[in-house]
Amino acid sequence: MHNTDGQEKLETIRVSLFQTDIIWENKSANLISLYEELKKLSGLTDIVILPEMFSTGFSMNSHTLAEPITGNTISLLQQWASTFQLAIAGSYIAVDGTECSSQEQKFYNRGFFITPEKKAFYYDKRHLFRMGSEPDSFDAGNQRTLISYRGWNICLLVCYDLRFPVWSRNANNEYDLLIYVANWPESRRQVWDVLLQARALENMSYVCGVNRIGKDGNYIQYNGGSVLYSSKGELLYKCVDNKEEVSTIKIDLSSLRQFRKKFPAWKDADHFTID
Repeated sequence: MHNTDGQEKLETIRVSLFQTDIIWENKSANLISLYEELKKLSGLTDIVILPEMFSTGFSMNSHTLAEPITGNTISLLQQWASTFQLAIAGSYIAVDGTECSSQEQKFYNRGFFITPEKKAFYYDKRHLFRMGSEPDSFDAGNQRTLISYRGWNICLLVCYDLRFPVWSRNANNEYDLLIYVANWPESRRQVWDVLLQARALENMSYVCGVNRIGKDGNYIQYNGGSVLYSSKGELLYKCVDNKEEVSTIKIDLSSLRQFRKKFPAWKDADHFTID
């Protein structure tokens, strides 16, 4: 589905990659750290992209850490997006059905995109990482979300979704920027590097992947590799490995349109439906 935010259209937008360590299951500390960085970015960027589960790390303690969309985390992000006039994207541990019994509640690894007008759009991770027991603690989403922001169409996906190209397929140029937020381990870093570039090439779209660094509460090591690719698979920016970094890159919509017009491979794409 498409959502509009009433913002003026921009041919060029500034995207900030927020590659950071995450303090394990400590929401308040991670939120405080984010706030300090957002203050520095005010007026300098249009979208700030955080890692997956930015406020907790990749924890399976969903019953303990989950919040509804009316909870403190989203409320603060909405406030900060408005105060600093920028959009914020990432994912967090969410719960639906807080008025229901614990057996009826559903928990999600929920992607969010929050505009400066405090509008919040959500995507629930479809592909849950079974090797990390994610399906035991979370429910899978079943709907992809396309967001319209400042004249750009944006698709937000989460980590393990990267391995499944059908889910990200850009039929008829539905989106211009594909975002993956992740906690992608160092041990499988080659897959991250290769598939992000592949997603850019096959979908003729800008692709941004933002990953964390550091070691989580399960002693899994992450080394970053946050990156931005052009629709031609050109490396526009790559964060330094194993280093906290917030970097801002400009991307241009007119050049993307020109490339799609000059090389319209998308017109020959296969048609399919997703169950």
